[in-house]
Amino acid sequence: MQRLPVITAFGGFNPAGRSSFHRGYSRLVLDSLSAAERTATLSDLAALMGLRTGDAAGGPLDAALEQQVLDGTLVRELETRFYDYRKCHFHQPAQLQSEGGFTFEMSARQLPAPLPEGWSVDSLEDGRVRVRCESLSVMLDSYREIAVGSAGQLPTGFEPGELYNSRFHPRGLQLAILGASDAVQSLGIDWEQVVAKAGPDNISVYASSAMSQLDPNGNGGLLQSRLRGNRVSSKQLALGLTSMPADFVNAYVLGSVGTTGAVAGACATYLYNLRAAVEDIRCGRARVAVVGAAEAPLVPEVVDGYTTMGALANIDGLRKVFGGDIDFRRASRPFGENCGFTLGEGTQWVILMDDELALELGAPIHGAVANVFVNADGPKKSISAPGPGNYLTVARAMSEVRAILGEESLRQRSFVQAHGSSTPQNRVTESAIFDRLAAAFGIEAWPVCAVKAFLGHTVAAASGDQLITSLGIFARGILPGITTVDRIADDVHHDHLALSLQHVERAPESLDVAFLNSKGFGGNNATASVLAPHVVERMLGKRHGEDTLTAYRKRNEAVTEQAAAYDASASRGELKAIYRFGEGLIDESGIACDGERITLPGIGGDVVLPGENPFSDMV
Repeated sequence: MQRLPVITAFGGFNPAGRSSFHRGYSRLVLDSLSAAERTATLSDLAALMGLRTGDAAGGPLDAALEQQVLDGTLVRELETRFYDYRKCHFHQPAQLQSEGGFTFEMSARQLPAPLPEGWSVDSLEDGRVRVRCESLSVMLDSYREIAVGSAGQLPTGFEPGELYNSRFHPRGLQLAILGASDAVQSLGIDWEQVVAKAGPDNISVYASSAMSQLDPNGNGGLLQSRLRGNRVSSKQLALGLTSMPADFVNAYVLGSVGTTGAVAGACATYLYNLRAAVEDIRCGRARVAVVGAAEAPLVPEVVDGYTTMGALANIDGLRKVFGGDIDFRRASRPFGENCGFTLGEGTQWVILMDDELALELGAPIHGAVANVFVNADGPKKSISAPGPGNYLTVARAMSEVRAILGEESLRQRSFVQAHGSSTPQNRVTESAIFDRLAAAFGIEAWPVCAVKAFLGHTVAAASGDQLITSLGIFARGILPGITTVDRIADDVHHDHLALSLQHVERAPESLDVAFLNSKGFGGNNATASVLAPHVVERMLGKRHGEDTLTAYRKRNEAVTEQAAAYDASASRGELKAIYRFGEGLIDESGIACDGERITLPGIGGDVVLPGENPFSDMV
């Protein structure tokens, strides 16, 4: 018997806003919400964006403010808080020549050492020198357009680094702190209580970025410093590592001494980390697993790199797609006429518990992750091209769900969250996989969602966006349509697929399972199966009995109340980021060990040391 990884909390931030309590999901399906739900969603975003605070937060927005919220969320034209894509700074190298040579003055402290060949230097007063040379190699300040003008940006006015003492933190790590804080507080249970119940060594954290931290406070500044004439800081290299989202959350949000890891797999990074967490819980290595990713790729160098690959939707390509003026809000166009993907920034986190612990604590049940399947592509001609590995991951996930829930759940009560990157190659290859496998498993019209249409491609966090959206679908029943396209492209395979251009409403109890699909550069394919909460509760009742579920529901009342109190404060713009820098340090001199257990001062519960021989049949 394996333990079931139950999703007990989730949180994060992306271009749709705050993820906890389905706030970001509600922004995606805003046009299908009731008037009250629409007002609550827009009011929450207005507070997050700093447009209404304190007592002024809450309640309907006037027309101008509502439009400001709508315009400042989801995929849109790149804002100049990142850089001006029309006039982006760069250095133009030049070799200057003059018949009479060059004479100029400068500070003696600025002289290069050794002196360039052909320079003669005379000392002047006040620490200055006069330089004579026949030619001069220079880097001229200049500006040029970057041919990509759309991005999935955090809501305008929301700056994660302003909500805690984030000095010298790269933007990706700021996102990690805020996202993990959102998930932990949405749990509705004090984290110390979780640690005491699970045991400090029974908690796992798996999180990473795919591309590292590339802004000036991370690897970007590290690699640029010499050419910019700056010094490398003591923090840039360490904070630039891809493992830092997990490390920051362990140290400053959770204070965890449990298992940690950072798995990177290009665009499938989130599912790779989720797989490690699911395996920990299913086999009993952990009772709690925190899974996350954070990516902040909106820097000129990254955009230049993807643009040179021909991967991004550039301005010329979009003009051809739209036949003239560009609608930047519709730049990300999965399964429609498209010309490349749109980069986005974001962070997503979930907290998994084994089924027994979730019931004991009265934790919320938002669903469960049945499994995550990973397969490579085999021989490749191009490292960025898709391959056959994704057939294996999707088929394995579908087959196992059929074994768990039966034919009807798979054929009639499931949906797919497509990778849906919005490239011409993806629309053909991924739709072919879904269409062929739907036919093989007897599915007539498989609903397919593609949330990158709204959010862009958040790289490491992309499948986290899929997961959080799926939890919203389970709760509300609205499948987001691919609303950024007018029609499905002619080369898309969809004989057995339901690719809707409008939101589709279903009864929440009619959806049993979501499949999350990811296709990453290098042959990093992953597919996860996520079970709906009503399915999970049915499974828990069968395993633990109705009396146990009744007792659980009673414990859950107080938990729900505490979680709702956090949601109410967050909707006023009071996110209360958890950042415990230097707090609760463990005094190593106080660590006690008797050969069978270790006791850490200030950490609830002992760590029991392994005492059984795992290879007893061989010794």
